[in-house]
Amino acid sequence: MLFVLCIMIKPISKLLQCTMTQKTASTDLKPMQSQEWMDEWSDASQKIFESAMQAYTEMFKGSSLDPFNIASTYMDMVMGFWQNPAGMVKAQQRYMSDSLKLWQYTTSKLMGGDGAAPVIEPERGDNRWRDEEWNQNLVFDYIKQSYLLAARCVEDTLEEADHLEEKEAKRLSFFAKQFVNAMSPTNYPTTNPEVLRATLEKRGENLLQGLQNFVRDMEEGDGQLRIAMTDTEAFKVGENVATTPGKVVFQNRLFQLIQYSPSTDEVYKRPLLISPPWINKFYILDLQPKNSMVKWLVDQGHTVFVISWINPDEEHYKDVGFDTYMLEGIYAAVDAVEKITGESEIDMVGYCIAGTLLSATLSHMKAHGDKRIATATFFTALIDFEEPGDLGVFLSDDQIAKLESDMEATGFLSGRSMSNAFNMLRSNDLIWSFYINNYLLGKDPAVFDLLYWNSDATNLPAKMHSFYLRKMYLENKLCVPKGISLDDVAIDVSTIDVPSYFISAKEDHIAPWKSTYAGAKLFSGEVKYVLGGSGHIAGIVNPPIKNKYGYWTGSSAELPESPDAWLDQAEQHEGSWWNNWDQWLIAHNNEKVPAREPGKGKSKSKKYQAIEDAPGSYVAKRI
Repeated sequence: MLFVLCIMIKPISKLLQCTMTQKTASTDLKPMQSQEWMDEWSDASQKIFESAMQAYTEMFKGSSLDPFNIASTYMDMVMGFWQNPAGMVKAQQRYMSDSLKLWQYTTSKLMGGDGAAPVIEPERGDNRWRDEEWNQNLVFDYIKQSYLLAARCVEDTLEEADHLEEKEAKRLSFFAKQFVNAMSPTNYPTTNPEVLRATLEKRGENLLQGLQNFVRDMEEGDGQLRIAMTDTEAFKVGENVATTPGKVVFQNRLFQLIQYSPSTDEVYKRPLLISPPWINKFYILDLQPKNSMVKWLVDQGHTVFVISWINPDEEHYKDVGFDTYMLEGIYAAVDAVEKITGESEIDMVGYCIAGTLLSATLSHMKAHGDKRIATATFFTALIDFEEPGDLGVFLSDDQIAKLESDMEATGFLSGRSMSNAFNMLRSNDLIWSFYINNYLLGKDPAVFDLLYWNSDATNLPAKMHSFYLRKMYLENKLCVPKGISLDDVAIDVSTIDVPSYFISAKEDHIAPWKSTYAGAKLFSGEVKYVLGGSGHIAGIVNPPIKNKYGYWTGSSAELPESPDAWLDQAEQHEGSWWNNWDQWLIAHNNEKVPAREPGKGKSKSKKYQAIEDAPGSYVAKRI
């Protein structure tokens, strides 16, 4: 992206000069002011270019310029087409035919015809083309459709490359999509009508402000571009996000345990323990009162405990493995909840990677006869990693080996690196839209709690992350009976027989729902599978008050063999799945007891007394 902005400096400068010339003649902007603005632009441009080149030189010093080995895969594709060009010719013929149709469509519109349908339309949900000029202005309509046809031609060509191995084809397709997204006319000021309009109206001030925003983001990233997605000064954890009242009632080196204050006189007997992923902060489930799952659960009468994982530092980098998160994480939290409430059975939730760990922990507990987790709920959790979604394109034996080498030097994987990878999965929404807003339109990012959370990344200990990537993503051993061992126990998830609730999201690119369904099929006990709308985050954080997205539930107690067969017979419902889940929890836990106040539990040990107010101090630690 740095290069995209750098190569745009010259055409933007010409656009600015043209704009200044036009405006000088018709406004009170004096020629001297115009020249000063141009000088300022030139100086800033030069500094940005030098900074970008230095950052990239340092980034790639001693490493490959092609870390994902895309060039080799591309050459394999080209050689395949050289030997058998039929597929490529087919894609090219379609492109040429549609290009001719586009020319005929445009000519007809130019001559006053208005009955012809566009040759190609953007996909539903593609927000790049919201400006009315893309449809009403013939030039921009032509630019838009030309780009969409070219993008489809790239996609068609890759689909015809059936001589490539499936994983290599997916990797090439993913990175080709990143290139195609980067080349969108919406990303360039001379072909984006909204940016052109703003530049004329503001006499180029938007581009100058965009440069300042760019310099700010470069400084924030210590020489690497870190796009501001929201105003981070607008939020403060504990003040306007993560505000549900509660107390930290236990802590160790890995997490703080938060118990939330009740809002009902009575609560369900069995407490609810939630483990969020340690890849992000827990307060995705407690953003603001209107969309807080934690608050909603408390209001339904549940005693809610949440694990707040620490943002690891040097203390954790050498010896914290995947099994450490089980022993010092889930086991320690279950022990604490039992001591505090006096209950020998709890309901537990695992979100994403924490759900993966929860499945392994349940197998570990089964081997030891530990029955304290009475029901388990899995939020978008992978257990079978055969089809891991778009994240799989980043992972091969060579890639993981390189990542391990990098982590060995630092002791951890930077949370920013992980965040960048996730953002690439939806680059138009999570990268280029902010690029246009911040740098071309010169606007400040919107105030948005979800994006504030998204920018609050966490580092990952090297030992843990290496095990997770190799044993889960690369080797897919968790779903194999006794495929991995944790704490000297061979893990077999097929032995799990506690009632389980799986909620996944239909548009999830991180934990594809068909893959989570394969994991749900592995258990031997009662399993309820539910499919929500939207993606990995919005599909879960979907409060009933918004009445959005909807969800599907199965019509039979037994899960059909395939996910498609399940969906064919599933019943669709409006609104949030939260109520359905709450009904399921209550069906397994309907006895009530007097409400429990945090810090006033049954344990007399100081180990389990109130330490500080929620959300605690661990969550406040930022990279």
